Amino acid sequence: MSAEERKHEFVDSIRREQVFRTLETGVRLDGRKMDEYRKIKIEVGPIVKADGSALVQIGNTKALVGVKVLVGTPFPDTPDEGILTVNADILPIASPYEEPGPPDESTIELSRVVDRGIRESHMVDMESLVLEKGKKVYSVFVDVTVLDVDGNLFDAVSYAAVVALATTKYRKATLKGDQVVFSEKRVPLKPKTIPSSVTTAKIGRALVVDPDWVEEAVMDARLTLTFNSNNELCAMQKGGTFGFTPEEILKQMEVARAKAKENRAILKEAIEGAKKK
Repeated sequence: MSAEERKHEFVDSIRREQVFRTLETGVRLDGRKMDEYRKIKIEVGPIVKADGSALVQIGNTKALVGVKVLVGTPFPDTPDEGILTVNADILPIASPYEEPGPPDESTIELSRVVDRGIRESHMVDMESLVLEKGKKVYSVFVDVTVLDVDGNLFDAVSYAAVVALATTKYRKATLKGDQVVFSEKRVPLKPKTIPSSVTTAKIGRALVVDPDWVEEAVMDARLTLTFNSNNELCAMQKGGTFGFTPEEILKQMEVARAKAKENRAILKEAIEGAKKK
């Protein structure tokens, strides 16, 4: 049983009824509007030994991301591109529903959704990471540690990964024969765009952005939409047992596009602030 299933079982019928009745009035249990995010806090560079790092907090959800850039061999089917890998881990102390051991299905999905948003937005110029086509490329490892779970891990982890990548500076490498030589000079990744994701939960007939853990425990379906800096949709992931009507998807795309723009401004402020230090 996954952490999501354990959480779903824990929420009793009384709490479920309370959530549904409150949403029918147009307000959520914590007083937020349907399209309102909790406060977003961003700390840049908390991991000193990483090439880039960020700690993002949405409500009480906390995600820490560290980026490390190494040199490796490209994949056979993409000899002219570097490597980007996102790996997520949720600490057992982050939630009473998490258990020690290898990542479960929900954690693997978290890694893949964040990876897809970054990759499909073309945030990182993968061709610029090539040292010698087919032989040596930069490998960008994005390691995620979830410290606290209070709902909406997708956006918290995505924002932390984006800020960490956008502020990454890595040691420049050159090839001398088959030997990789690193200089002391550090160069930035220079992001081409700043992707911004927005996650919506469907609870009965209500659509709410940035669901907290109680809302996630009673939701029927989940939709995560990622937009690039031009506010063009570049990635989508649907989760949950039930679905969305075409009208609900179109409505939520409009809401999510506006929220993505608002949240991107917060990400950019943190990124620009880090560059000035």
